[in-house]
Amino acid sequence: MCSLEKRGNLFLLTLTGNDGDDQHRLGPQVIASLLSNLSRVAAEATRGSVLITTAQGRYYSTGFDLLWARKAESPAAAADRLRSMVSSLKPVAAALMSLPMPTIAALNGHAAAAGFLLAICHDYVLMRSDVGVLYMPEVDLGLPLPDYFAAMFRAKITSPVVMREVLMGGVKVKAAEGVKMGIVDSAHDSAESVVEASVRLGNKLSRRKWVGDVYADIRKSLYPDACAILDLSLKPIFVSKI
Repeated sequence: MCSLEKRGNLFLLTLTGNDGDDQHRLGPQVIASLLSNLSRVAAEATRGSVLITTAQGRYYSTGFDLLWARKAESPAAAADRLRSMVSSLKPVAAALMSLPMPTIAALNGHAAAAGFLLAICHDYVLMRSDVGVLYMPEVDLGLPLPDYFAAMFRAKITSPVVMREVLMGGVKVKAAEGVKMGIVDSAHDSAESVVEASVRLGNKLSRRKWVGDVYADIRKSLYPDACAILDLSLKPIFVSKI
């Protein structure tokens, strides 16, 4: 599940786990909690608002809850569960791309599969360097890449070589490598320091007092192909108080 804290103009959205799951797997309840909290952030946005997302423990998110899917009564039912999670995460990606404010992912640890996708939907990605990797395991697991995943990675990773290594090579990218690849904005020594750096960046961005709906429209104009697959137009999907 998630918690949402407001610190001045900063919204801090934290993945807190569900039933002892410290890997923050994106099952139906967690996805619903993410979408609900993002809707609340959008509704409470003002000029100068900034969103920071992070998680408790050693993991940001290891992706969809495949354990829950595999507990289904048949392979067909398991596949249905996976398709349902893929479908239900798409509005979360759309919400992040439409949010009328800058967004920062403070990666406290591993961000894999759908967790990696969740991270790159943010405007800025900060990552701890002592623990954690970015990893897209679909090629290793024999799972197809959802269309909006592919669109978001094409939008955010401009190097064909890096794209090949991440999506077709299944490489595990540490923070320093992520900075060199252009995926990560900065690397930090610990979970605490990555959150502190994200708060500093958030406060810096907040002082610009940008018009949120204009900011969101500019973001969407920069990634038109991804936004088309996410069914976004230049008209914001949220109504903000800006």
